[in-house]
Amino acid sequence: MNKQVPELIDFKREEIRILHFTWIAFFISFYLWFNMAPLATTMLRELGGEGGWLTEDHIRLLAICNVALTIPARIIIGAMIDRFGPRRCFAGLLIVMGLPALAFAFGNSFLQLMTARLVLSSVGAGFVIGIRMVAQWFPPKMMGRAEGFYAGWGNFGSAAAAMTLPWIALELFAVEGGWRWAMALNAFVAMGYGVAYLFLVRDTPAGTKFAGMKKVQPLLVSSWGDLVQYCLWSFPLIGALGLLAWRISNIGLGDDNTPILSDTMLYIILGVLLLVYVAHVIKSVQVNVPHLKAGVSPDMRYPFSSVAALNTTYFANFGAELAVVSMLPAFFQGTFSISPTLAGLLASSFAFVNLVARPVGGLLSDALRNRKLVMLGYMVGIALGFFGMAFIEGTWPLWIAVLLTIGCSIFVQGAEGATFAVIPMVNARMTGQIAGMAGAYGNVGAVVYLVIYSMVDAKTFFLILAAGAAVSFVYCLVFLKEPEGGFSEELLVEHH
Repeated sequence: MNKQVPELIDFKREEIRILHFTWIAFFISFYLWFNMAPLATTMLRELGGEGGWLTEDHIRLLAICNVALTIPARIIIGAMIDRFGPRRCFAGLLIVMGLPALAFAFGNSFLQLMTARLVLSSVGAGFVIGIRMVAQWFPPKMMGRAEGFYAGWGNFGSAAAAMTLPWIALELFAVEGGWRWAMALNAFVAMGYGVAYLFLVRDTPAGTKFAGMKKVQPLLVSSWGDLVQYCLWSFPLIGALGLLAWRISNIGLGDDNTPILSDTMLYIILGVLLLVYVAHVIKSVQVNVPHLKAGVSPDMRYPFSSVAALNTTYFANFGAELAVVSMLPAFFQGTFSISPTLAGLLASSFAFVNLVARPVGGLLSDALRNRKLVMLGYMVGIALGFFGMAFIEGTWPLWIAVLLTIGCSIFVQGAEGATFAVIPMVNARMTGQIAGMAGAYGNVGAVVYLVIYSMVDAKTFFLILAAGAAVSFVYCLVFLKEPEGGFSEELLVEHH
């Protein structure tokens, strides 16, 4: 492999082509995932109103369904990546998820929309697939900038959906039900690119082989203490689904405000989730006991404390981002008495800087040659940024509030880039599972923070976000270990 730093536009190099093909796949998956919100008002206008069947309560419930299964999907697909490789997993995800996207686009009942949206929420797992793919093609010394570029540009798919789907629905398909055809077009693009991805990429460079796991199973750990930690850290992943179910049970539909979930249904769901967790613990023990008794080989060893630390960082940065993006337009509108259009435009700045901030976070992780120190610095920046935002008032000049918001966002998204600059080097064989767990914790953070936001004012909310980042800083300071060989020029994949 050429030892020079690949240029991002040097398409003669296969690793650069792989990087671009993969961020586009991630972009499409997020575009598909977030294709409802920009068209929600159009859906309400056509399917609601006099004689219609869709209501604002329905839309609110569909928004919750849109994140419900992302958490388990990231865990399951993380394990599938390490078994089957990222090429087949990404292609399969895009092709399969086109089906519920089409079902949602042409749905004619709330039950159909809700079922389709629940299934479609699994497409949010696309992010973790590319993390493993990029890790196969770039050496550790370049991991930060490559993963940061992949994540930053791919994540922009959610913003692109917000900016383009209304135009596609209202101008390109200027007919009644145009929103349906806009979503259908989105689904067909995803399925078409899924097929193309199979032929455009391969899992590893020539002369190397895919180093994965022999089967889809719970994470293998390196010690008995790590096994206990793994079981404990698995509980919030199930608990967040319980929290979502509780939140849904508090939403009423219709004039009589009938709860979506009765108390009995809620208890049944919570009971099932508890059984799932117990089954996961049992399976984890069954898989790991013989693995530990046989002695863990050097290539399978890794400190689970680092995985746990990275779980906290993604909870505190990506979880905060998802929560803040959903409340920021209303916050700006209410605080500064500005129009909804201007408030939305200003709030979009928080997500827009993803294009630069994530790659810069990864680049700094590479350039400063101390990945732990970069991670700690970013978490301090997040804590200070949200602490400052807690004191934004209507008496402030608007431009100062916007600058503070953008500054905070740069730290939030830079920290996301720094997180995934470390993850591929914890253990190369299990990158998919480790990325899946950390990625799922980002969604856990979003669920927890959004539920908290529904119960407190904006100032308290921002202070809680700052506290979350501070807790993660302390945890990383104590438990995150600088990865060995974190700046090597050799690829992580094995040679024939």
